[in-house]
Amino acid sequence: MRKGELMRKTILAAALTVAVTPAFSQQPASTDTIVVTATRTEMLLEDVTVPVDVITRDEIELSMASDLAELLRFEAGIDIGRTGGPGQAPSVVVRGPDSNHTLVRCDGVRSEPGPIGGAAIQNIAPEMIERVEIVKGARSALYGTDAIGGVINIITRRSQPSYGEVSVGGGSFDTRNGNVGVGGTGDVGEFGLSVSYNDTAGFPPSTSSDLDRGYDNTTVNLHGGLNVGAGFIGLRHWSAVGTTEYLDFFLDPLDQDYENQSTALEWRSPFGESLDSRLIVGYMTDEIRQNQSVDFVESTRTSLDWQLSFATEAHTVTGGIYYVDEDASSLSFGSGFDENTTSGAVFLQDQWKHDRHQAFVAVRFSDHETFGGETTWNAEYAFALNEDWTLQGGIAHAFRAPDATDRFGFGGNPALKPEVSDEVQLGIRYNPAGRHSFALEFYQNDIEDLIEFNLDTFTLENIARAEILGAELTWDYRGDGFSVNASIVKQAADNPDNETRLLRRAEESATVNLVKDIGRHRVGLSLLASGDREDFGGTNLPGYALVNLTGQLAIGDQWRLNARVENLFDRDYQTAAGFRMQALSGFVELRYAWR
Repeated sequence: MRKGELMRKTILAAALTVAVTPAFSQQPASTDTIVVTATRTEMLLEDVTVPVDVITRDEIELSMASDLAELLRFEAGIDIGRTGGPGQAPSVVVRGPDSNHTLVRCDGVRSEPGPIGGAAIQNIAPEMIERVEIVKGARSALYGTDAIGGVINIITRRSQPSYGEVSVGGGSFDTRNGNVGVGGTGDVGEFGLSVSYNDTAGFPPSTSSDLDRGYDNTTVNLHGGLNVGAGFIGLRHWSAVGTTEYLDFFLDPLDQDYENQSTALEWRSPFGESLDSRLIVGYMTDEIRQNQSVDFVESTRTSLDWQLSFATEAHTVTGGIYYVDEDASSLSFGSGFDENTTSGAVFLQDQWKHDRHQAFVAVRFSDHETFGGETTWNAEYAFALNEDWTLQGGIAHAFRAPDATDRFGFGGNPALKPEVSDEVQLGIRYNPAGRHSFALEFYQNDIEDLIEFNLDTFTLENIARAEILGAELTWDYRGDGFSVNASIVKQAADNPDNETRLLRRAEESATVNLVKDIGRHRVGLSLLASGDREDFGGTNLPGYALVNLTGQLAIGDQWRLNARVENLFDRDYQTAAGFRMQALSGFVELRYAWR
């Protein structure tokens, strides 16, 4: 199908959907949505001084996404790269920096496993997620290393007074999935348990092979807590185990077993109305073992995150300490390492709000065992021009410390220096009390000592710089049973030293997400139009348009039939050279839930 014909059909489908039966949307979050990642204290979404997107539980269920990367595809300013089929680790780029410049947190615990170089988000089942908060912009002053491009915070599902649910489904590529969950709350505390399973034969991910590559995943999510006086002690644990099939450099079929676990013990204790203490002790393990050889990667991370917040009528001041001890080991292509790394930090922030003014400042001093001290900071200000219009801006200094794989893995370099960035953001938003809202945001991020693979020396080196300049326009509409979210992003992400584009970033993209309620039923449509991108070896990947269609059919009060059509127009496209993406396919799910 010619590109022009495809685009005409895509636009026609979107128009018909708007006029007749619109569909899946990232609905504008209501003003009472609580955001916990933009700052280290809870605050209303409307009071956040930096761009934040929220994916709610309703949106997750309507999307029928198989993993977190699929949830993020239709978010403005996010580039997803897939180098393989189901279960293969995707790259997630927020506003231009590298994928390992995006910090992923789950229930307050960092989910970035050092040996792998990024969070294993492909193994996080959407069934365990209550909402996803996406903070766009540098946040190292709040959360330390890696938060150069932004933060993705995952909040797992909370218990309701009494609930249970069961679902089974399947679809293309011999896909089968199921979930069972129960839980409840009371005066004493809360408890919840869910188990999710997903198995697929997959599709041929390599453009040079027709061999299907499958994936299976079993996820367990457990949470509980006790009310102790005015305080709360809670435990959250999730684990994912399974097998991923892939192809090696010679297109031979291989597979590997993986296991991801995260446990967080949280203690909250208010001292009066103005003073609050929170302590999170986290333990995380990640392991991958290749079944046709002795190769493996594994890590364990123990962390302590304590903060104390003091609130007055105008200020909320928060300070605390952070400590992490990480063991990482790996064997790959005959090169191995076994390293222990510790780091600590102290931080202080202040949120101030008075009349039409809002301000936020944060500073953090990190002491890394290998790289020594690093001071990072954020400064932001917002001014309400009137009841509807708000002008906001911010500056930030962030960094990323090379992990154990960067320093000692295959092609590693112990002499690497931390990557540092300086960012500026400026925006204006219109948010009346009515149905509409829009925002126009400009951003610039300059990164020094960027780590890239040097093909001449076959090692990682601080050989590059990055200059990222972009603009993002978003519009939201929420009507009676109908909502629209649309965005346009224009971005230049370049290495000024050799005047080349950063790889796998589109210079322009647009998203349209729609949802329509038809009585008790819902229909959804998501559109992503992405420009071309450069990849390794001077390969240019052409732009593409992706359209997904979803729906929910209510059957009585407790039964629901969900359906998704992936890649509605069967578009042949790539986000990484040599790897095809999912073709036209369909999936259905039957769900029973009681409250």
